[in-house]
Amino acid sequence: MGSQQLTIRRGTNLPKMGDFNESVVLDAIRRVPEGLSRVELAEATGLSAQTVSNICRRLLDHGLARETGKKSTGSGKPRTLLQVSPEARYALGVHLDPAVITYVVLDLLGRVVTHLRTPTPRVADPDETLAGISASVRRLVTESGVPRDRILGLGIAAPGPVDMAAGLVVDPPELEGWRRVPLRDYLAAETGLPVLLDKDVIAAAIAERWAGAATDTGNFLFFYLGTGSGMGLVVEDTVLRGVSGNAGEVGGLGAACTTRAMVDEAMQLGVLGHEFTPAGPRDAERGLVELSRIAEAPGGGDDSAKAGDIIDRWAVRVGRGVCAAATLVDAEMIVFGGPIWPHLQERFLRIIPDMVARSPFVKKIHPTAVTSTGVGEDVGAVGAACLVLDQTLSAQPRSLLLR
Repeated sequence: MGSQQLTIRRGTNLPKMGDFNESVVLDAIRRVPEGLSRVELAEATGLSAQTVSNICRRLLDHGLARETGKKSTGSGKPRTLLQVSPEARYALGVHLDPAVITYVVLDLLGRVVTHLRTPTPRVADPDETLAGISASVRRLVTESGVPRDRILGLGIAAPGPVDMAAGLVVDPPELEGWRRVPLRDYLAAETGLPVLLDKDVIAAAIAERWAGAATDTGNFLFFYLGTGSGMGLVVEDTVLRGVSGNAGEVGGLGAACTTRAMVDEAMQLGVLGHEFTPAGPRDAERGLVELSRIAEAPGGGDDSAKAGDIIDRWAVRVGRGVCAAATLVDAEMIVFGGPIWPHLQERFLRIIPDMVARSPFVKKIHPTAVTSTGVGEDVGAVGAACLVLDQTLSAQPRSLLLR
C-alpha cells in the first residue's frame, strides 16, 4: 500500500467508538480508488478483523460502500475489494468571492457533478446577494438531478474574518457593507439544509486534502490567490483554524498578494492604462488578465519585460513567505491555487520551487514539493462542499473526547 498507509488515520478498539471507527474505515477505503480488502483495512487502520468486518457490513447496508472485484494474494481464497459508492451521498458548496460566486455539487469522492458561476453583485447590499445565493443553490440542486435525501448539507467558503460560532461574515476588506452578515443561518433557513461556514483559505486546503494535490500527505500548506491571498495549513492531517477560525492571514509573512495591488503597480509603471483602474474586484481581475497577457506576449518589448518583472517580484514575496511557513510547520508539500492562479502559475512556478529548494529555512531532512492545485480554479467552492464531507464522514479526533 506504500505511502497510502502513512496517511490513514489509526482506529481504536475501545468500546462505544463505533462512529469514529466507521469514519476511519470509510476514509481508508476512499483514499485507495482501486479498493481495499477487509484484511488490508484491518492492517491499515489497526482495528481488529471482527471490528472491520462489522463496520464493512454497516457501510454496505447503508450504501456508502460496495463490493467490487477480487484480489488474489497468491495463496488462499481471493479477497473481495471494497470501494466507496460515489453516488450514495452528495454535498453542496458555495464560494463567496468578491468578484464571483461559485457553486458546486460533489459526490462522495469529491468529484464535481454540477457547476455554476454568477458575478458577485457590485452594490454593497448583502440582502440582494444572499437572496441570489439562495436562488442559485435551488437552481443547482434542480439542475444536478441529485435526490434531495442524499444531500448531506451545504458548505460556504467566505473571505475572512468570519465569526465561526455565530455563523457571521464580519467585515471582509473587499465586500463593502458586509458587517456581521448572518450568512450561515440565512442559508440554513432558506434551503432547509445543514450549513457550515468557514474561511475560504481553510476550505481550499480541505479540498486539496480530500480531492486534490495533497490526498497522499497530511502535512502541507495551501497558498490561495484570489481577490486577496491567504494560507491554509494542514499538520498531521488536521486543518489549523486558530482560536477564532481565522488562521491563514499572510501579511505578517510579507506574502500578502492582492489582485488590486498588482494592477495598481502595473498602472504606476505605465504597463496598464488608466482604463484598467479597478472600480471593484471584478475590474481588478480584468486588469490582472491583461497584465499576464502582456508579460507572456512574444516579442512584447519593454512593456512585456516590465509586466513580467511585476509578477516575478510578487512571486519572490510570496516565495519568501511560504518558505518560512513550510519550515514552521515542517510541511512536505506547498500547493498553490485559487481564481487568479492560472494567470500567475507559469511565472510563479519558474521562481518559487527553486526558492524553496535553496531556502536556508527549509531543511533538507525531507524534500518539500511545490505544485499546483489538483482541484482547479474552483478550489474554494469544492472546499466548501468538502467541509460537509469532512465533518460528516471523516474521522474527527474530537469525537473521542469524553463528555
